[in-house]
Amino acid sequence: MSALSPESPVAAKVFPSPNHGERKDGQRPSMLVLHYTGMPNEGEALQWLCNPISQVSAHYFVFGDGRVLQLVPESRRAWHAGMSFWEGESDINSCSIGIEIANPGHPGGLPPFPDEQIESVAALARDIVARWRIPATRVLGHSDVAPGRKVDPGELFPWHKLHQAGVGHWVSPAVTSDGRFFSRGDQGMPIEALQAMLAMYGYGVKISGTFDEDTEKVVAAFQRHFRPERVDGVADASTIMTLRNLIAARPTTAA
Repeated sequence: MSALSPESPVAAKVFPSPNHGERKDGQRPSMLVLHYTGMPNEGEALQWLCNPISQVSAHYFVFGDGRVLQLVPESRRAWHAGMSFWEGESDINSCSIGIEIANPGHPGGLPPFPDEQIESVAALARDIVARWRIPATRVLGHSDVAPGRKVDPGELFPWHKLHQAGVGHWVSPAVTSDGRFFSRGDQGMPIEALQAMLAMYGYGVKISGTFDEDTEKVVAAFQRHFRPERVDGVADASTIMTLRNLIAARPTTAA
C-alpha cells in the first residue's frame, strides 16, 4: 500500500490511520470481521478511526454511497476487534482484516444499509477473501467474536446478500414457531449439546450443561447473524435447527 495505491481495487484511495501495529507472531489474515461505525456522521466516524487518541481503526471504510477507503495496510494489525474470540483464537486483530461500514447502528435506530453500500462491501469482501484465501466460516460480524459486548453490524445487515455474492457461510434460517425452547437457568444434556454445537461452529462458549448468561449472549449473537427474525437469546427450535444446518453445510475449502 502506498499513498496512491490501495491494495484492493475496490478502494478508491488510501486515507491512512496511524492506529496499527505488528501482527502477533507474524500471522497472516485468516478472518474477515465486519463492523458498523455506530456514529450518526460518517465523516466524523472516519476521522475517529484515524485519530491517534481513539486507539481504534480498521483496514477499510465503506461510506453509505459505496465509496471505499483503505485506512491500514492489510499486513498490519488494525485495532478493530478488541477483546474477542473465535475457534480458539483470542487475538482476533492479529489474524483478521476489519471493515467499518458507515451506519448509525443501534444507537441511531438501526437504519437499513443502502444497496450501493452493500454492493461495495460484497465486492471488497470478495476481493479480500480471494486474495487471502479466507474460509467462508471466518467471515464474521463483530458480534460473533465479541458476544454481548458488541452487536454490530446488527440484525439488519444482509448477510444473505454477501453469500449470494460468493462471500461467507449462510443457510436459509429455519422458520420460527412456538414449541420447546431453552433459556437461562435450564440445565442438562440438551444444553450441553447446544453449547457443544456453538463451540464447534467457532463461538466462545463453555460446555457446562447450564444455560447461563454467557450462553444467552452467544445464542443472541448467533441469532443476530444467522436467524435475525427474532434476537432474544432463547434457543428455540428454529435457532437450533439453523445451527445444525450450518454445521452440516459447513464448507471444507476457502471461500
